[in-house]
Amino acid sequence: MTRTGEGRAGVPGGIDSTRPSSARVYDAILGGKDNYAADRVLRDDLAAVTPKPGALAAESRTFLLRVTRYLASTAEIDQFLDCGSGLPTLENTHEVAQRVNPDATVVYVDNDPTAIVHGRALLAENDSTHFVAADITEPEKLLADPSVARGLEWSRPIALYVLNTLHHIAGEHRIADLMARYVNTLPSGSYLALSHFCRPGAEDPEAAELADKMEAAYLGSMGTGWFRSRDEIASYFGGLDLLEPGLVPVADWWPDGPRSAPLEPFYRVLVGGVARKP
Repeated sequence: MTRTGEGRAGVPGGIDSTRPSSARVYDAILGGKDNYAADRVLRDDLAAVTPKPGALAAESRTFLLRVTRYLASTAEIDQFLDCGSGLPTLENTHEVAQRVNPDATVVYVDNDPTAIVHGRALLAENDSTHFVAADITEPEKLLADPSVARGLEWSRPIALYVLNTLHHIAGEHRIADLMARYVNTLPSGSYLALSHFCRPGAEDPEAAELADKMEAAYLGSMGTGWFRSRDEIASYFGGLDLLEPGLVPVADWWPDGPRSAPLEPFYRVLVGGVARKP
């Protein structure tokens, strides 16, 4: 880890290791090493209420990979704005996109101190990939950053990613309106890829009960991690044209092969989709 001034016990300055962060908890669930005891406590709390938090996190990651492969190849998108990118891991957005098109440009955005330290270090030698320290709840400020405003060509289509990000934003930010401010800036032909924790309705009581337990674990330890209804999540696309198969559990968004058994409940509490701006 690149160090920017030390805090307690060798912790880089600006990082509060006593409170879990969404980026580091995700890293802990995936078996990474860039996390602290507080993050692992929440990981273990989640493991106590859902049998396979690692499987859900891994499925979320493969959703990102499938979406990126589709957009970079079939849709011929070569510009990506990844908001709430988290900690770098294997097969990041830029690696997948640039494997399809070496000239693809990716701008990562996060405000988590650990993600900032690691992201900048990882991307220092990649001229087509940039990292911006910004808050997604301040779209005008984020979009005015030079790496975003001038690093992307706003006359051509862009893929905007908000994956596993919005469920850590409180409802007081009026998320549908917040997303509209981003969507309105996107050029015609752009895409929005979004995933979010979902609380299923009465038609799926087993998954709904699991969502309640997982939300309680997140809110109790981290203060964020809201599970919202499918209709509320759908509103975040702002009327864009959802691609088939629509807003579905991320495991059901164009999986790499046929499914041999029904999805277990823990897979049904994370939904995602991709939409195109006409």
